[in-house]
Amino acid sequence: MRLPRFLTAAALGLAILPLSAADLATRATAAAGNFLATLSDAQRSSVVFAYSDNAQRVRWSNLPGPMVKRLGLKLGALNEPQRKAALAALAATLSDAGYRKVMDIVDAEEALKTGSGNPPGLEFGKDEFYLSFVGKPSTNSPWMLQFGGHHLALNVTISGTSGVLTPSLTAAQPATFTREGKTVRPLGKENDIAFQLVATLDPAQSGAAILGSSFRDLVLGPGQDGRTIAPEGVKASTFTAAQKALLLELVAEWVGIASDDAAKVKMDEVRSNLDATWFAWSGPTTPGSAAYFRIQGPTLVIEYAPQNLGGTPQNHIHTIYRDPTNDYGRKFGGL
Repeated sequence: MRLPRFLTAAALGLAILPLSAADLATRATAAAGNFLATLSDAQRSSVVFAYSDNAQRVRWSNLPGPMVKRLGLKLGALNEPQRKAALAALAATLSDAGYRKVMDIVDAEEALKTGSGNPPGLEFGKDEFYLSFVGKPSTNSPWMLQFGGHHLALNVTISGTSGVLTPSLTAAQPATFTREGKTVRPLGKENDIAFQLVATLDPAQSGAAILGSSFRDLVLGPGQDGRTIAPEGVKASTFTAAQKALLLELVAEWVGIASDDAAKVKMDEVRSNLDATWFAWSGPTTPGSAAYFRIQGPTLVIEYAPQNLGGTPQNHIHTIYRDPTNDYGRKFGGL
């Protein structure tokens, strides 16, 4: 399937502040303010929620509209300057690589619409993504930017110079599509690094890592806030240096969606807890197969789950990224 490039920073002409220009809160608050300034009073009132609004905070899903009701402003309801400003506000909270990944997921959603249309009762496509703020964007007080739709839910909490990207759901259907004659795999690195890692496990490690149970979807996906699961698999304390490096590279595919400064803080934390981190696998280990895996540590849970809903499971992927100690930035206070 061929799809024109859509919503990239270059295509939109977005001027995103470099990391050296300002800290996370300063640049994100400025970009959010620029977006809010493009809106009417009615639009502003519908996109900014109180920081105490817990109902909005947890109102995210992987489902398409209208199966789930999303609030905020829909991209398809914005004019072109407003849409550019909305995406600039999103980009200011993410790394360059993270923003590209998110836009690839959006483009995959447009490819899904192009290939299947909108089935009765469902809404697919690039216009069906929503932006909202929980809390007024500020350099002093905590606030959230939420961006999501079918197969995407980003919850970015910002407090001063700190940023948290959990819980966030990244997914893709199709997981592989063509744009401007090039193959795009929004979650391709996650898949490839995981198969590289499982191939390095020795028999004892493999015996511990590969679970007897199978998983049809995410265990800690939407609606599972506060739920805990027991660690399973093989502990990274048994890994060689090369295996640990692969595991960190794999984790970085989720952590690195966040702004570079916030991601560095989180990766340092993950690295310090690495020996207490578990890696679990369910399914075939041959590259290209449909397999579930989970990474679980003291401040981290990541799941990758191909969907067995007909067709090719490898081409319909759900993933979740959580921090059981700090989802929604609860350590920042105010919740």
